[in-house]
Amino acid sequence: MKFSPEKYRIEDRSQEVFIDEGEIWEILSQVNPDKYQVRDVIAKSLSKQRLSLYDTAVLLKSTDPELVAEIKEGARQLKEQVYGKRIVLFAPLYVGNYCVNNCRYCGFRAGNSNQQRTTLTMEDLIRQVEALEDAGHKRLILVYGEHPRYNADFIYETVRVVYGVKKGSGEIRRVNINAAPLDIDDFRRVKEAGIGTYQIFQETYHRQSYAYFHPSGPKKYYDWRLTALDRAQEAGIDDVGIGALFGLYDWRFEVMALVRHVNHLEAVFNVGPHTISFPRLQNASGIERTKLMPVSDNDFVRLVAILRLAVPYTGLILTAREPAHIRDELLTFGVSQIDGGTNIELGGYTRQKEEQDLDQEQFEINDNRPLNEIIDELIRRDLIPSFCTSCYRLGRTGEHFMEFSVPGFIKRFCQPNAILTLAEYLEDYAPADVKDKGYQLIDRELNQIENVQLKTNLLKKLELIKEGKRDLYF
Repeated sequence: MKFSPEKYRIEDRSQEVFIDEGEIWEILSQVNPDKYQVRDVIAKSLSKQRLSLYDTAVLLKSTDPELVAEIKEGARQLKEQVYGKRIVLFAPLYVGNYCVNNCRYCGFRAGNSNQQRTTLTMEDLIRQVEALEDAGHKRLILVYGEHPRYNADFIYETVRVVYGVKKGSGEIRRVNINAAPLDIDDFRRVKEAGIGTYQIFQETYHRQSYAYFHPSGPKKYYDWRLTALDRAQEAGIDDVGIGALFGLYDWRFEVMALVRHVNHLEAVFNVGPHTISFPRLQNASGIERTKLMPVSDNDFVRLVAILRLAVPYTGLILTAREPAHIRDELLTFGVSQIDGGTNIELGGYTRQKEEQDLDQEQFEINDNRPLNEIIDELIRRDLIPSFCTSCYRLGRTGEHFMEFSVPGFIKRFCQPNAILTLAEYLEDYAPADVKDKGYQLIDRELNQIENVQLKTNLLKKLELIKEGKRDLYF
């Protein structure tokens, strides 16, 4: 790929100094919390206040098993207060794996000659979406390698194609994207396609580690990637997602940097990220294994609970990189979105191989349960599977979303809408036993609704769904 390095250099340093490594390490080194400080921070979060960097460091530096247990319990309570019992479900769909970067940890890296390169044609894309709709999906995230062929016009076209696929009762109501950083004009073009969330991960916020793991290609320019969401916001995309790839640097630093990124977006644009992701490094084709800093299961669970407390109104996404037992545990401590029935091979949803071929995929996944099995498990645990997209489609994004969510009103919309989308799934896709268990869950939830008008309206909409109506929401 020929490109001008000047495009990727940020001359206005004020845009990127919000990640101050010295500040982060100074705070972490100074904090030596006692149990009273830890409990004060948990109480602050439970009052639905976002935590400061210092507060977050208090939780990160707390290693006493008793206090760690209290942090997890606080995260559990907060998650239930803000998000209720719902778990939003989506699927990733990889559109192309050509890439000009050489990220040392990624199977798509340009120098990996074993990787089999593919870009889905529009016909291929339609077949993949039909297979996902046949499974019951309503929300997708399209994933693109970083390559000139995956430009803003190509992203626009693929998003519009996905929205146009209707099979039976199936349709995709929200298309999020994970793609390379763009300039403001290209972000405007992507916005015109009607995307939901634009998601991009800094991978690691530590500059020296970032330079090592990204030796060549446009992605080597730390500042250009870090300020991508600023440009997206300036282009009018107010629904964005951030993340770090845990395992490249000290996990405590990355948690602090994620919170600092939230601070920056809120200070500049008056709204933080809609979601935070925290993928953990997994095996991949042709990766280098030097200078990695793996995160243990225990520390991984801790960091998710701490993130939940640090940013009460930000959705937390956990993907199929993690095995089922870790995913099931983390649903308790703050995760609000998961993928289900995941297949990250290019064209994989219509092939459904029993084993992964890492030479055709970006990384190894560890939870390959089909969507129906995951829904069955959620229902068994008294959680509400949700395919809801109403906030996005009614303009409840960005600052408008915060107007609803910060006072706690969003639960009044999300819980009923989750029930409605679950009923759609039960009617159209669920096996008989899952359908029976799903409606038993809905009945239990209806019995707990105290607002008579809300309950009456919800019952009416449920009857309409049973009669064949679709896409009903509050």
